[in-house]
Amino acid sequence: MSTIKALLFDLDGTLIDSEKFHFDCWNEFLTNFGVNSDFKDWLANYAGIPLPQNAKTIVSKYKIDVDLEAFINNREQATLDGFRTKDIDLMPHALDFVRYYFDKGLTLAVVTASPRQDVEAVFMRNGLSKYFNLFITRSDVSKSKPDPESYNLCVEKLGITKGECIVFEDTLNGVKAAVAAGITCYAIQNNVRMHQKLKIADELFLNFAHAHTYIQQHNIIA
Repeated sequence: MSTIKALLFDLDGTLIDSEKFHFDCWNEFLTNFGVNSDFKDWLANYAGIPLPQNAKTIVSKYKIDVDLEAFINNREQATLDGFRTKDIDLMPHALDFVRYYFDKGLTLAVVTASPRQDVEAVFMRNGLSKYFNLFITRSDVSKSKPDPESYNLCVEKLGITKGECIVFEDTLNGVKAAVAAGITCYAIQNNVRMHQKLKIADELFLNFAHAHTYIQQHNIIA
């Protein structure tokens, strides 16, 4: 019988299709400083990285003369306002996947580099919170992904072993965090150009439907 008891999900780009949302927020915010960015550049260099780190990189790269703390605070408020007022689509097949394993009695958790207020705003609008037992956010840890702290904390709070979990991630930093924590990690990424970087994951899928088929065929979760 399977020993998998919990599924741990990254949020942005894994459960919710928010990368374009974050890019648009940055672009709108940066127009105030005469800066425009490219979506491909965003995906390659900023996706999956905590906002404060991206802010520091952008301020340095574009030589923006601003107080960094105020810059970060204002940018985070823009994100929160967006999450409170805009519907963010789920990733393909994510809802069916979540519902299926919730109904099977597995424990589901979210482990994200986003701050708690953003996570609460997203789940308040999309109604998914009822499926999840635990949310580990950037607000709960001192070190963000790729550091394993968030995954270690999640397993500790759930009171289960790492061998009883599977992580689902979409970025290299996320996969690195799960691998460093010693937890089986499945990468879900529909951008095949990123697959080479994500090969450090235990398995790699285009979407949750493919992951579900693999899990069923290999009897990974009874």
